[in-house]
Amino acid sequence: MSTTEQPPAQAGDESYVIGIDYGTLSGRAVVVRVSDGVELGSAVLDYPHAVMDTVLAATGAVLPPEWALQVPADYVAVLKSAVPAAIAAAGIDPALVIGVGTDFTACTMVPVLADGTPLNELPEYADRPHAYVKLWKHHAAQRQADRINELAASRGESWLPRYGGLISSEWEFAKGLQLLEEDPELYNRMDHWVEAADWIVWQLTGNYVRNACTAGYKGILQDGAYPSEEFLAALNPAFAQFANEKVAHEIGRLGASAGTLSMEAAAWTGLPEGIAVAVGNVDAHVTAPAAQAVEPGQMVAIMGTSTCQVMNSDHLAEVPGMCGVVDGGIVSGLYGYEAGQSGVGDIFAWYVANQVPPRCHEAAKDAGLSVHQYLTELVRDQPVGGHGLVALDWHSGNRSVLVDHQLSGLVLGATLTTRPEEIYRALLEATAFGARTIVETFNASGVPVTEFIVAGGLLRNSFLMQTYSDILRMPISTIASDQGPALGSAIHAAVAAGAYADVRAAGKAMGKLNRNVYTPNEESATAYDTLFAEYSLLHDYFGRGANDVMHRLKALRRDALAPGALAPVAAGAEAVPA
Repeated sequence: MSTTEQPPAQAGDESYVIGIDYGTLSGRAVVVRVSDGVELGSAVLDYPHAVMDTVLAATGAVLPPEWALQVPADYVAVLKSAVPAAIAAAGIDPALVIGVGTDFTACTMVPVLADGTPLNELPEYADRPHAYVKLWKHHAAQRQADRINELAASRGESWLPRYGGLISSEWEFAKGLQLLEEDPELYNRMDHWVEAADWIVWQLTGNYVRNACTAGYKGILQDGAYPSEEFLAALNPAFAQFANEKVAHEIGRLGASAGTLSMEAAAWTGLPEGIAVAVGNVDAHVTAPAAQAVEPGQMVAIMGTSTCQVMNSDHLAEVPGMCGVVDGGIVSGLYGYEAGQSGVGDIFAWYVANQVPPRCHEAAKDAGLSVHQYLTELVRDQPVGGHGLVALDWHSGNRSVLVDHQLSGLVLGATLTTRPEEIYRALLEATAFGARTIVETFNASGVPVTEFIVAGGLLRNSFLMQTYSDILRMPISTIASDQGPALGSAIHAAVAAGAYADVRAAGKAMGKLNRNVYTPNEESATAYDTLFAEYSLLHDYFGRGANDVMHRLKALRRDALAPGALAPVAAGAEAVPA
């Protein structure tokens, strides 16, 4: 690793930073001018292995339900492909780049050796599912999460209220416990249980630094401590040292430098060796300064395959079902709150791919529209409630406020005259109802949401945005960038390189926001109040224990398709999905 530092550009010189956004299906690099945040070029690479949620690519073995894996080499491929392509598209001299910043979906976990080598890259483990990256939407650790929650509640663990009273199956400890109990050989071989957000920075710099964001929100690091050895041993005696031996590591402050670009990474990317590399971050949280939304009360919803809502506050409060509250989790000096919806764009994509009849696909093609655009246009002018439907947006479980990934989707009110576009609209509305549930929960908990700002690909659907405004009864502001997370990562890179004093100052200069693009229509908002009341009744009936049919159906499916999920693996044995 090089020890030489590239000095920030001198006054009057143009300098640039690279922001790299690692999403669910692809990685994108953007070249950004430091002085004003102008985006000069970008490039994207779809992950060659995409998401492995049905079969393991290396063997073709069938994966049990609720699994979602990735191949870490795909992330390095983004550095080798998208970064040089973005520089070429921008037409800049790479020598003028002063820093690199990255963001990642979370919680996305990589089991590695002491030098950072992922376990799946060891030939003897290439056929073992637990050797691969567990993507954020890997929900197969729900049973472990349930035990963590039950034990923490019974013991009155002080950290539990910081996460709305429930730890998610998506997070570090539940996934780590699943690894231990289903493949103990791999667990013992693993030296570090690493967030992908930190692993990619490790590949860029040669330094392993944990970022404060994922450590706090996904790693249960509160007030400087992880859950105790006693607590972890009560879950499983072999889990007692998990925090100390597999998770704990140096914590890097957001916006700080994690190190400098290594010779190897410079060769991958075409960037100068020795430039600053920012501490890793999460796609949602890094977007807040890009949207100029770092003040208390400004909720940023990053809407893509899922939605993550983040917001700062000047005080600490307990919000039921929030994903977490972390001191300095978004910017220093404020408490950063997180909530989220596990399925949004994913739900719309599932519906179009699996439920929409061929005639709609053909008509959309003839009209020169995507199927999403076609369905939206068909139903855009229908009066609110005209479809006679209400849906629950739980096709990928519920992240907030129920924190239950054993819940599932529902469409109520369908008849023999219900049309495909009407169900599509009901699904759009359901995600907005889910967002309103989150906003109302924050408001009721003394953390008022005063502004709602949208980033992410779904803001391009103007009908969806107006629907959100009507249902939330709030104006909707939008980030003035198509690459919010990548821009946010670039902002953090500028701070790490010393171009700005802190993230707030960099965000003020480089961030972009269009205010109040959508405002509520009172007639529609009133009609949606009636539908929201029905949504709320269904939400509590199926989500708060009155009827656990969704849990029972998920259990039946698991038993039918993969009895016992992955059987525990004895030392030296192969892990073969049941």
